[in-house]
Amino acid sequence: MFVEVITQTEKTIKLDNVDLISFLGFNDSNLKLIEERFSANITVRGDTVYLQGVQEEVEALEKILKEMIFVLNTSGKLQPNDVSTIIDLTLQGKEIISDNEYDNIVLYSKKEVIKAKTPNQVKYWQSVKNNDICFAIGPAGTGKTYLAVAFAIAALKKGIVKRIILARPAVEAGESLGFLPGDLREKIDPYLRPLFDALQDMLPSEQLRSYIEKGVIEIVPLAYMRGRTLNNAYVILDEAQNATQMQMKMFLTRLGPNSKSIITGDITQVDLPSLSQSGLIQVRDVLKDVDGVAFVYFDKNDVVRHKLVKDIIDAYEKHFNGNSKKNSE
Repeated sequence: MFVEVITQTEKTIKLDNVDLISFLGFNDSNLKLIEERFSANITVRGDTVYLQGVQEEVEALEKILKEMIFVLNTSGKLQPNDVSTIIDLTLQGKEIISDNEYDNIVLYSKKEVIKAKTPNQVKYWQSVKNNDICFAIGPAGTGKTYLAVAFAIAALKKGIVKRIILARPAVEAGESLGFLPGDLREKIDPYLRPLFDALQDMLPSEQLRSYIEKGVIEIVPLAYMRGRTLNNAYVILDEAQNATQMQMKMFLTRLGPNSKSIITGDITQVDLPSLSQSGLIQVRDVLKDVDGVAFVYFDKNDVVRHKLVKDIIDAYEKHFNGNSKKNSE
């Protein structure tokens, strides 16, 4: 006698940064549509959905719920007919967004879905999730800073941290800070502007202003970090190639309990008097074997700016490599 064995399975899905009323629908209408089509048990408790049933159904439901989250966060709404379409497409083996794409989503911003796009960016995202300190090193335009800010905002929205601190060394790229007009704040602002730009892309203006006024988000010169202990915080050091060795040590030792840190930089663009002074160059040897610290390296293949940026980086590499060969001959 043949007995068919039906495999039962369970899944848990977190509804991070999801408007539950819109997601479930008026009087749970969206949820009821799903329950009418599937026999698996669906339980919603707070911001968590528990699935229990036949493996095939549970896997289909997981995909449906993820696609509902994607549609809601990208369009701002989720109607019953949207849910019906998602169910039909899933049962036909079609998808709005693949599992890999969904797993690589970092943040739903006011303008776009921010996600890791290149293999090194995916490695960056995974390294940040699995380590308390992550160094992102590579050329301009590879998304190091932009993604770091997105990681921090996502953690803030999920309640993982309570504040974000963004720091940059105030080192001139061939210009004298002392000769710039204005007071200290006005002199420093140009160095911090790229961090403001990233924040403005990801947060509504009023919310960003409120966060800054309340100290939830701080954007400060690196020198202002001395003497602080940063608890429950996401701490980012940008343009770290211009931090001296002592500044790098000072920054890394600010980290308190339940905090994470990302350090980004390009070791080919050091504006300090000599390369040997760069804390980012030194720290690669100092911390390479420390657990909880990760290093991710980017190259021209990770450039996500204008297509010419990759060509410019390539041209400079060829130029300097050519000069190096001539000097060695």
